[in-house]
Amino acid sequence: MKKFVNATDDVLQEALSGFGRAHADLVRVHDDPVFVTRASPRRSGKVALISGGGSGHEPMHAGFVGEGMLDAACPGAVFTSPTPDQMLAAAEAVDCGGGVLFLVKNYEGDVMNFEMATEMMTGPNASVVLNDDVAVEASTFSTGRRGVAGTIVVEKIVGAAAEAGEELESCRALAETVNAQTRSFGVALTSCTVPAAGKPTFELGEGEMEVGVGIHGEPGRRRVDLMPARAIAQEMVDAITGDLNAAPGSEVLLLVNGFGGTPSMELYLMYDAAARRLDGKNLTIARSLVGSYCTSLDMAGCSLTVTVLDDRLRAFWDAPVHTPALRW
Repeated sequence: MKKFVNATDDVLQEALSGFGRAHADLVRVHDDPVFVTRASPRRSGKVALISGGGSGHEPMHAGFVGEGMLDAACPGAVFTSPTPDQMLAAAEAVDCGGGVLFLVKNYEGDVMNFEMATEMMTGPNASVVLNDDVAVEASTFSTGRRGVAGTIVVEKIVGAAAEAGEELESCRALAETVNAQTRSFGVALTSCTVPAAGKPTFELGEGEMEVGVGIHGEPGRRRVDLMPARAIAQEMVDAITGDLNAAPGSEVLLLVNGFGGTPSMELYLMYDAAARRLDGKNLTIARSLVGSYCTSLDMAGCSLTVTVLDDRLRAFWDAPVHTPALRW
């Protein structure tokens, strides 16, 4: 596989260096231990939001550090959880007296290491485990449902609440609410290639696809022959709405997320197919986001995420955000 690499052991360090240089007006990249924080001072008393996880999912999470979203992010090695010392150092760097809220994707390493970090903290803190993936109940990496692209929705909405001055318990409860009202489902057309491995994580035949794949290349529900986009979107939307049980007439947010190797044209085509299916279920798409935000290196594929909105969640989603990867 052809990659822009100098040495495989240096990929993450050099990528973070480039990220910090490219967005020096917004973020600071810290070394030993590695974590990313906002470049600008934070308001005294503000709740600090921290997330993190294995690298390879860019721009999640470091790309969402900034005004209206995260205060810090902890990047681990590719597809590997960050360590407790990274999380503790990040928390100490951004705690402004309002406490720290950790947003944790449901993977065993992430959950364990974030728990260890909270045990080492002396100040007020809370954690919410995010598990929006309806494709499987458990996987190689997780006990229960995986945390995937719905994490971005939680980070944006709760980030706006923290920016507006909500207290720690309010932000924690809001994160639980958004997580409970969010479902995601992904499909893969190709595998991803971890730089250190130099070969695809799994093999897919020319005419095959993986239904319900995870963001680390974990197996999904099943492997099937490639289907037309509208049939793929139908299965994804039906799995999401069947689990979400949204009341007819509800307003929803629809996120179509690329896994890193899918062009925007195809993502918008999938948006059209998913939107038509949601229309048929009497669900109103009030807000949308299309792009590659929670990736799996170079995997071709996409995920759909649906969040049921109310006035409060919609207002926080609409609130200003200014990060390297998301701004309005």
